[in-house]
Amino acid sequence: MVSSNLAKLPSLTGLRFFAALLVFFFHSSLSNSPIPPNDPINPFAEPDIAHAYEKAFLNTGYIGVSFFFVLSGFVLAWSARPGQSVREFWRRRMTKIFPNHLVVFAASLILFAGATISSVGQWLPNMLLVHTFFPQPEINLSVSPPSWSLGSELLFYLLFPLLIVPIRKIRDGALWAWSAVMVAGTIVVQLVSMHLIPATPKSAITPISDLQFWFGYLFPPGRLFEFALGILLARIVLAGRWPRRIGIGVSLGLCTIGYAAGFFVPFEYTFVAATIIPIGALIASVAAADVAGRRTWLRSRPMVWLGEVSFGFYLVQGVSIFYLRSLLDGATYGVPGAVLLIVGFFGTSLLGGWLLYRFVEMPAMRHLSRGRKELRSPLPEVPTPVPAEAEPAEPTSLRAL
Repeated sequence: MVSSNLAKLPSLTGLRFFAALLVFFFHSSLSNSPIPPNDPINPFAEPDIAHAYEKAFLNTGYIGVSFFFVLSGFVLAWSARPGQSVREFWRRRMTKIFPNHLVVFAASLILFAGATISSVGQWLPNMLLVHTFFPQPEINLSVSPPSWSLGSELLFYLLFPLLIVPIRKIRDGALWAWSAVMVAGTIVVQLVSMHLIPATPKSAITPISDLQFWFGYLFPPGRLFEFALGILLARIVLAGRWPRRIGIGVSLGLCTIGYAAGFFVPFEYTFVAATIIPIGALIASVAAADVAGRRTWLRSRPMVWLGEVSFGFYLVQGVSIFYLRSLLDGATYGVPGAVLLIVGFFGTSLLGGWLLYRFVEMPAMRHLSRGRKELRSPLPEVPTPVPAEAEPAEPTSLRAL
């Protein structure tokens, strides 16, 4: 049974910002916007520099999103509280994602998406965050393109009370084996995508077909392996079974190797499979450092603040990058101008993220996330003890994207 004195994990909050930053650089380097007519986002006029910028961040968006999916499972398992009801859990998680989503959804619809929407069937699934269950690009990437990941998060939140029941019954000695099964599952998804899903017609924004991109990347059930891996890793750390020799430095080295591997493996493996082990190692090692009381610069006040606004920073990029870039009609610039434009995109995204956090997310969590009366059906706990070396502290519920 989980202790009521869980160690706080501020370093993981700080780490979240870097995952969102990887997505930012990916978005700003794209040669094809996800917004029709799919004009270039990359602002560099010199072809070699533009290619180098895109190549450098070619896979970082996939890494950032996968990080968030694993982190979601880790944090939810870590912060599961005794006596918390399923309905209370669902209320808090829906309050976490929907207010921010609906504000950005409305802004996107007004600013640019409304011009390409021809039916209710295009915008309603996006508003309800079920759009990634549809294989059609005009639906699964409609209105606010970054919101596609929230469709997976919504599925994770709905299934967590069910998934934690069998996972909590896994004996400590079998946690690593089950983690390996989750990693294998991410590979199986791509094997199915590569060999059983039609390879034509080609996608406008990737080198594979629309159906392959949807099934291998956007389809929420295929991302459950990452989420379940996060839950298992939380149990491993809580049980004191994370190896001390796999620290933050080693994990960062693994991330470098995984990222480099993405340039040599088939494109589909860059979504998750090439980097899932390094991502899991980094999350677990950073959490283990916090549990052991080792201070990291990730837990500094500025980094924690950046981590807190990272959800909005990520979500607003459909407006702050894709829409603002479209206003320039595909114009490209020399190095100083292009760099200045990217800095402008970053500042606008960070400001938008802070505005969402300060004026939407926090008020919503304060006023809407709690029911008026005690609810039944307690949420199952993660049945693992806090490691003996952990410094007792009040439990914290990090805001997983």
